[in-house]
Amino acid sequence: MRSSHVPESFPDALLTAADTALRTLFAPPRATRPTPSAARSAMDSAKTQELNAEEKRLSAALMRVNHVGEVCAQALYTAQALTTPDPMLRRHFMRACDEETDHLAWTKQRLDELGSRPSVLNPLWYAGAFGIGLLAGRMGNAISLGFVVETERQVEAHLDSHLERLPTGDTTSRAIVAQMSKDEAGHASEALDAGGTELPGPVKGLMRAAAKVMTTTAHYL
Repeated sequence: MRSSHVPESFPDALLTAADTALRTLFAPPRATRPTPSAARSAMDSAKTQELNAEEKRLSAALMRVNHVGEVCAQALYTAQALTTPDPMLRRHFMRACDEETDHLAWTKQRLDELGSRPSVLNPLWYAGAFGIGLLAGRMGNAISLGFVVETERQVEAHLDSHLERLPTGDTTSRAIVAQMSKDEAGHASEALDAGGTELPGPVKGLMRAAAKVMTTTAHYL
């Protein structure tokens, strides 16, 4: 998902959108930051072996949900970058998209370590999030950024709930989720500072309902 330059024009953004979709869905993601628990990989690997079958299934299900969230983040930010006519805002969205790639890589790596797989419905999740991003982008910069603020706030709360549910012995997954939560809070703050506006209550409710459908399905599929 990393690009060597930031697109300054709509054609560039369109090409980047296509490239991001293909890389997100079909290419191994590459992080620029080490996995949060990488320094303790040997110890964490041993702890993973100590997890029982039920704990591994739970960790894998939760990390699959988190991976889906990062697939959607790639789609959302890319669509918003595509629709905004503001070059500075386009750079903001693409920079955020790049930063989310770390999360995509971390969650995929953890799924592999747990002997599990990403959601088989990832193309569907990507398409849906991309459509939402296009809609948000067409509503103007303030609304588009406000959508990012609310999305990241809900994701942060969702990740915090996972910290309560993950097995205490799964220190690797817990470290990844904790860092992701911290990063999402930063993205929300940046979007707010960039001019994001508070969304109406009914819109927030619809977003929570859509997220519930996605997370419930991705837990198993």
